[in-house]
Amino acid sequence: MWVVLCLTALLVFISYRFYTWANPKCNGKLPPGSMGFPIIGETIEFFSPQALYDIPPFIQKRMASVTEIIGQESILTCRGMVHKYLRNLILQLVGPEKLKGMLIHELDDATRKHLHTWARHGMVDVKEVMAEMIFGYFAKKLISYDESRTPRKLRESYNAFIDGLISFPLNIPGIAFHTCLQGRKNAMKVIEEIFEERKKSTTPHHDFLDHFIEEVKREGAIMNEEIAVNLVFLLLFASYETTSEATTLAIKFISDHPQVQAELVKEHEAILRSRDNEESEITWQEYKSMTFTHMVINETARLANIVPGIFRKAVEDVEVKGYTIPKGWLVMVVPSVLHLNPTTYDDPLAFNPWRWEGKELHLGSKTFMAFGGGVRLCAGADFSKLVMAIFLHYFVTKYRWKVTKGGDIIRKPGLVFPNGLHIKISEK
Repeated sequence: MWVVLCLTALLVFISYRFYTWANPKCNGKLPPGSMGFPIIGETIEFFSPQALYDIPPFIQKRMASVTEIIGQESILTCRGMVHKYLRNLILQLVGPEKLKGMLIHELDDATRKHLHTWARHGMVDVKEVMAEMIFGYFAKKLISYDESRTPRKLRESYNAFIDGLISFPLNIPGIAFHTCLQGRKNAMKVIEEIFEERKKSTTPHHDFLDHFIEEVKREGAIMNEEIAVNLVFLLLFASYETTSEATTLAIKFISDHPQVQAELVKEHEAILRSRDNEESEITWQEYKSMTFTHMVINETARLANIVPGIFRKAVEDVEVKGYTIPKGWLVMVVPSVLHLNPTTYDDPLAFNPWRWEGKELHLGSKTFMAFGGGVRLCAGADFSKLVMAIFLHYFVTKYRWKVTKGGDIIRKPGLVFPNGLHIKISEK
């Protein structure tokens, strides 16, 4: 008798928990959709890998309701003094003025040296060597870090962080999410050690960290040590991982489309012919004149959709077209839904840089959010575009290459090259 009562009570409790999970409280009408299973929701389906350029199946199933609720003309943003302050701080370091003053010369030199080294080796994995090049440059610029001269293995920690960055949030040893957290912990430890060493030093290093430390010391500044360390961590991650992925995908597309390669060669050889000395470095004016190159970069970014989603938190109940998004809920903006919309882009899965002819190439819009938009436009967007443009200039004018293996991509849900992109490369 007691066993039956206990089992009945347990069944009632479980049923109640399922009901309250599936029907959360709301001061209005919830958006259509499912809450999934208790605790895990629909996370497993969200993280299922798929080898498509198209919109992920998880998102496709939900597009009808999302489009109906949000509308095609809306964009979710978040504002705040802290965001504005940090964005302006980053722009002082990698904004257009800094890029055309000093960074363009340094990036030009770094790109030439690395490409020469690749040609000497003959065979390289583009994803790996691009990540190595950008990480090496930006780590020195940011915190004067040179992995070849220290036992600290910062990039190794970042690799662990990246591998589990978008994974099932289960913090158990052996699970990708746990590896991600450990990678972040180890990377933060190295950055914190460097930060502490720098505070005690009286020798200027002329890097970004010097600037951050001065900002921390400034009376009344928003910046503190915790913000500074986290900013270093995020800047280093954002600078090299996304840009190396985009550049690798650009090379794959260019290799698969000879007409695009020919047009790039035409544009960049014209730049060489206009110089008094063909071997001189790229100028800011030349960079800004690379119209077709920027069309290639935008088209690559549109198809890459490297950032699978942009999250925003509702700070209060939000009503949209008769539905209520409750306070505290997260909303995910999915750029691929915009970038692969056939009503906006003809044949959206095709790589076609010419679709950008005559269009704005340097700002985000309601239909192009690869670099964000408006007040949320990525502060490092110009840096990434400059890295890609300089690389493509030397790559198509000074080198021959052939893809030998790899080039497959999967999304889980972020963009991944599971077998890299291997090329045979030599100087012309």
